[in-house]
Amino acid sequence: MIRNKSSWQNAAGIHIKWAGLLLTVIILQGCIWVEDTSDLQQFVAEQRARPSGQIPPLPEYKPYEAFVYEGSALRDPFRPQVAEVVQIMDADTGIRPEEDRIKDYLENYGVDNLAMVGTISNLNDEGLWALVRDTKGEVHRVTVGDYMGLDHGQVQSIDEREIRLVEIVSNGRGGWMKRPRNIVLPEPK
Repeated sequence: MIRNKSSWQNAAGIHIKWAGLLLTVIILQGCIWVEDTSDLQQFVAEQRARPSGQIPPLPEYKPYEAFVYEGSALRDPFRPQVAEVVQIMDADTGIRPEEDRIKDYLENYGVDNLAMVGTISNLNDEGLWALVRDTKGEVHRVTVGDYMGLDHGQVQSIDEREIRLVEIVSNGRGGWMKRPRNIVLPEPK
C-alpha cells in the first residue's frame, strides 16, 4: 500500500496533537484549584501562635591584627639554643628482662592504666603495701619486688604517696635499658 505524502503528514500531525493534549492534561493534573483552604489557614495560625525562640547574638570576634616578622637577623628558631650531646648507646648493655618468669597479674595493664588508691601497713611491720586499681575497678595489693606494667616494671619502693618502679624498655638499638617510673596517689578533692 502506497500512501501519498499529504496523508502521511496528516497522520503524523494528528499523533502530535494527541501527544501534546495528553502531555498538557498530565501537567495540569497537579494544578487543581482547591476552593476550601481552611485547613491551610488553621495550620498557619497554629504555627504563628507558638512561642518564638530566642536567637542568641553572634559572638564577638577580635579583629585580625597583622604581624610582620622582623627577626630575620635573629637566631633560627628551628635550631637548638644549646648544642645537643649525642650519646650513642651500645646495642647490648647487658640488661635484659626475665622472659622465663611467670608474669604477675598487673603486668597485663600499662602503668598509665593503673592507679594508686592507698596504702596499708603490713602486719609484720615490714613496710607498706600499696593498693592499686586496674581498669576493671579491682584493687590489688602490691609490695616491693612485685612486677606491674607492660614494660617489665618492678616495684623498688613504696611510701604513703607513691610507688617507685624501674621498667626495662628497649633502647631502640636492639638492646635494653632501665627507666624509672612512678605511680602517684592522687590528691583528695
